[in-house]
Amino acid sequence: MSGQFEAATDIGRPIDRVFAYLADGRNDPEFSPRVLRIERVPDAPTALGTIFRSTVKDAGMKTSREFRITAFEPPVRIRWTEESKNAVAVREGGYDLEALPGGGTRVRIFNVLEGHGLGKLLVGLAVAAARKDAGAFGSRIKAATEAAVEPG
Repeated sequence: MSGQFEAATDIGRPIDRVFAYLADGRNDPEFSPRVLRIERVPDAPTALGTIFRSTVKDAGMKTSREFRITAFEPPVRIRWTEESKNAVAVREGGYDLEALPGGGTRVRIFNVLEGHGLGKLLVGLAVAAARKDAGAFGSRIKAATEAAVEPG
């Protein structure tokens, strides 16, 4: 079983700068409190094939995660897949960016979650929790990006 959640937000910053901020997954802890630590491999600008290794805390448990960038199309599209095999993992996720009139950017984030082993019983709960938080997650992305990225 799998399920998807998504969020969208309008950010008052230019698309190229928003893309650069989001492409550097090391910024994730600024808007995702579940991410405790993250590193980029190799330690070079994000590109197709870049890996992000993280430690996250979900439902009170720490797990290690490894995501590979599977599509990288500046400044409009980033896709990833989780290579680690946790009970609940991200089969596919991504950002879609769209330039808005006036210099802002609309960002859509999504993740398709799937269960492995016992996770097949838990994935529904994980998707429900992610959907419940989706609006707040979008708001956190907006706040973090606008705090970190200079206006046009």
